[in-house]
Formats: sequence, C-alpha cells, structure tokens
Amino acid sequence: MNLFSIAWKSVKQRKVASLLTALSVALGVMLMVVVLIIAGAVDGAFNQRSIAYDLIIGAKGSDLQLVLSSVYRVQPPIANLPYMYLEQLRNDRRVETAIPLAFGDFTKPEHGGFPIVGTTNEYFLNEYTPKKMFEVEDQEGTRQLSELYDAVIGSRVAYRNNWKVGDQFSIVHGSADSEDSHDELFTIVSVLRQTGTPNDRSVFLNLEAVYILDGHQKPIDEVETRLKDFYGNDPKRLDIAMKQMDELKQRRAKGQEIGDESMGYGLDTPEAMKEITAVYVKTRGVFDTVTLHGALRNGSKAMAVNPIVPIKRLMTNFVGPINSALMVLTGMIIAVSGISIFVSIYNSMSDRKREIGIMRALGARRSSVFSIILAESTVLCVGGGVMGWLIGHGLSVLFAPYVSAETGLLLDGWALNSMEFVLFPVLLVLGALVGFLPAMTAYRTNVADALTS
Repeated sequence: MNLFSIAWKSVKQRKVASLLTALSVALGVMLMVVVLIIAGAVDGAFNQRSIAYDLIIGAKGSDLQLVLSSVYRVQPPIANLPYMYLEQLRNDRRVETAIPLAFGDFTKPEHGGFPIVGTTNEYFLNEYTPKKMFEVEDQEGTRQLSELYDAVIGSRVAYRNNWKVGDQFSIVHGSADSEDSHDELFTIVSVLRQTGTPNDRSVFLNLEAVYILDGHQKPIDEVETRLKDFYGNDPKRLDIAMKQMDELKQRRAKGQEIGDESMGYGLDTPEAMKEITAVYVKTRGVFDTVTLHGALRNGSKAMAVNPIVPIKRLMTNFVGPINSALMVLTGMIIAVSGISIFVSIYNSMSDRKREIGIMRALGARRSSVFSIILAESTVLCVGGGVMGWLIGHGLSVLFAPYVSAETGLLLDGWALNSMEFVLFPVLLVLGALVGFLPAMTAYRTNVADALTS
C-alpha cells in the first residue's frame, strides 16, 4: 500500500473535518476561477479590436471619451462634426470606407434607456470585428433600413423588451432618463444576433430620420458659427457651406411667405445644416492610417483615434489594478484555507499518537510517517483545489447565459487562464508547507509513550 493510499484512508476516517477543510480550499479556488473567467471576458471585450476599423474620427477633445462614446456608448459625445466633412473623408484617396454615426437619443427609461445610433445600411454590411459579420435573427419581415422610420435593434435590447420585427417604439432626447419624448414611432425591421460587443445594447436608426426629429436642428446662426470655426482654414469649402445656408434662409423665408411650414425643414435641409458625431474609417493600408492620423493631428478641428490605444491605457491604469486586487484577495482566501488545513491536522495529532505508535511498532520508519502526514495535507489541498476548480467552471457555464443576457458580456465557462496552470503546483507547495509542522510532530513521536498513552 503506497503512502497516498494510507493518507486517503486517514482522510476518510475523519470525513466531516476533512470535507470542511477541503471545502475551505475549494471556496478560495472557486472564487479565483470565477474572477479569472470574468476578468478574461472583460479583457476580451475591451482589448479586442471591438470594431473592424482603423480609425475613429470625431471632434477634438479626449481620445478616451471619443472611443467610450462612439464604440462603447457609455459616455456622452464630445461634440459634432459637419456632415460635409464626411464627404471630404470619402473623397480622400487614403480612405476605403467611412461610415457616419450620430448620437444623442435613447430608448425610453422603461425600455432600458439604450443608446440610439443614427447610421446607414453600410454599417451592417461591414465587419463589426475583424472577420466577423453581422447576422440577424430569422424573423418574418426582416429587412434592411429602407424607410425613414425603420430601426435595427441589438440582441440585448430585444431580450430586455421582448421586442421582435414589426414592433414599434418611441425614443427620448438628451439622456437615458429624459422625459422629453419624440412623437415619432420607429418600426423594428431587424434584430441582430448577439455579438458580445456594444452593438448588442444599441438601437440603430436611419441617419436621415435623426435629422428631422424635434430638437435636433440647431439655429442657423449657431450652425454658421460652427462652420466658420471648422472651415476657417478652408475658404473653398466654407464658401460652399455658406451658399447652402443662404439658400436655406431663402427657402424658409419663402415658406413663411406662402404658409408652407415644411419648406427648409426636415428632409428639405442642406448638408451644411447637418452634423454627425463620429466617423468609422477603414483605410487602404497601414501607411495611410499613419498619414491620415498625423494630418488630422496638425491643424484640423477633427481628430483621429486608434480605438485600441486609449482602451489599453484604461485597462492598464484602472481595470488592471482592480483585477490584481481581486486576485490578491482570492489568494489570501486560499492561504487562510491552507492554515485551516494546518490547524485541522495539527489538532488531530494528539488523537493519533497511538495510531502512529502502532505504525512505528509494525516497522514503519520515521520518514514514512512524516511522508504520510505530508501526503494527507497535500490530498486535502489539491483535492479541495480540484473541487473548487470544477465548481468555479461549472457555475460559470451555468450562469453564462444569464450574465450574457443581462450584461452583454460573453462568458466562456471553460476558458482557461494561464494562471490556472500555476494554481495546482502552488497548491502542492501549500500542502507541503502546511503539513510540514504536523509531519515533524509525527516524526518525533516516541513509540513507547505513544503506545502507553
């Protein structure tokens, strides 16, 4: 009979105490596994190329805020860009694709307060992450954005409100808890399948519909001031914009004269009057990305941001330390569990003196007794670790659908983190450390005293 068999029989003799001791280790390991899985999902959600574009272009300001507002949709946008700038980008030889986005509205609070994204069909015809295309739920009546008040919704929006193709909803202006509701009703024409990105909790509208909603068009004087500020160094484009604004003033004056209130408003609005929040840009090559980024950095009222850079900075400076703190906490729990194993075995030594004495009298060497106690502590440590590892991954698999539906975070319950490969060697060492002192006590046991006690 080998040492581990004897150790296992000794563990079974004290079933309750051994089980409770192993469970304390299992709890610590389970928490560590869950933390690693969640941290891995969060890290994947932020550190992956969340959009399959090379640059995000927006108004000058904080690069992090631009990414958080236009990609993750968790921050208000910095400011807007003239719509005319979109055409300028599309005509740039370095740009392969330029997709406009407009933000500012939300679904009603009772519908979850999800962000509204004004865009075009081109958004859905491109990859949302490298090598991954949008897919839609197979529902009757599904189609692209074609009518003015069409809408495409993400999977989490559909789940939260139990919406499907054909359902209608209205939106609010300004913020998620606003009571300033628009009168227009939007009809759902597509439901996106889950992507594990912010698209899951977004509602997409036809860009043209965004421009005709109440409160979305600024006064002409304010728009003219913004155009002069943006195109101050480009007299040619400024002249084109100002001519459009002059024509708009004439149309509105004519509309008032003939009693046509729609003249110069809504769809009858020139490009110079329209604005966008950000533009997703895919360039023709790495060199074009670098040169376009540099060109906008010098003297332009717009800025280009590589979406990966500010997010990595956020992860390093903010999310990373939180993950480290959680790992330290779970490590301390495992260490405390190791101490409980030490206490359990050490306290049992006084009750096992006779047992040890008999083993010695039957020919067991001191080193064998020493090894049996070490094996026992190792069995408890590693056994509890295996139990905790299985429970941690099992719970992650069990709750992954719920977490995904509620948060949009894609959890892979069986995903392995590199730290897990270090876990069991550490538990082996921990088992040896906590079992050393009880093993030394057994090693020094006097056979005569043990048999007569």
